[in-house]
Amino acid sequence: MKRCLFVDDSSVIRKVAKRILGGSDLTVIEAATGLDAIEMCAADMPDVIVIDGALPDVQAVDLIRRIRAIESVVKPQILVSLVEVDVASIMKAKRAGAQGYLLKPFNRPQLLERFRALKIAA
Repeated sequence: MKRCLFVDDSSVIRKVAKRILGGSDLTVIEAATGLDAIEMCAADMPDVIVIDGALPDVQAVDLIRRIRAIESVVKPQILVSLVEVDVASIMKAKRAGAQGYLLKPFNRPQLLERFRALKIAA
């Protein structure tokens, strides 16, 4: 079973993502802070990580780099979650190791399509 870590300081965003994505083929785990996410990744690296582009404790680009630096057999696909299309932020995230981005707020079709594009969920 694949695992997805949703890192966002908004409990509403995390709960919506968990409700949409959680199912028989994907387990969704949550982190409210970047530091929590680093600890969780160090303990058991998920297959996919969605990182809020505006976390209060760690900048998304720094978090991506820190996660990429963790030794693991699992090399997660990483998306940065943004409230608007910001090409500079997207490019910085990609240079740090992200595969792409996700706009929020999102709805069920948007989120599922993004995960289908990553070949994570059907």
